[in-house]
Amino acid sequence: MRKLTYYVAATLDGCIAGPDGGYDFFPFEGEVREAVLAEYPETMPVHVRGPFGLTDTPHRHFDTVIMGRGTYEPALKAGITSPYAHLEQYVVSRTLTSADPSVRIVPHDPAALVRDLKERDGMDIWLAGGGKLAAALRDEIDELVIKRNPVVIGTGIPLFDGPFAPTAFLPTECRRFDSGVSIVTYRRK
Repeated sequence: MRKLTYYVAATLDGCIAGPDGGYDFFPFEGEVREAVLAEYPETMPVHVRGPFGLTDTPHRHFDTVIMGRGTYEPALKAGITSPYAHLEQYVVSRTLTSADPSVRIVPHDPAALVRDLKERDGMDIWLAGGGKLAAALRDEIDELVIKRNPVVIGTGIPLFDGPFAPTAFLPTECRRFDSGVSIVTYRRK
């Protein structure tokens, strides 16, 4: 069965973006960039795949992405209606009504969508964000891959923006870089 992996960058204080949704304070250079491009090439949006030399790079983990409207919105504002055209794309939003035909809008019950996707053939499913969607899908998340960045921002969008609900995960892998970034993988306990 396919698994749902929440693969995301985060600060030391557990934020995936600033209060305005910005994430430009996360560095993406050097050995971290090389590692991400090698291990998770399919997580790069269409507009950077060419410049990063990933045009014909096969997927390693995911063939499907699910994201909240807040994660999708920056692409829309930049005129990119299908940011992950190389993946099957789902956007969870109660208010978004029009999008690229290759992007499926899910207005309700993202957990039912994920359970359905898990039953289908294919590679794993990437939960790209955001915090509210992650909280709504907490019971469906099988794995966390967190790119922990050595920065504190004080306030912003948390990894899980939802009700108190302790959920145990076990660390299975940790890769540390000289920059202070670490990529830690956890699986559901």
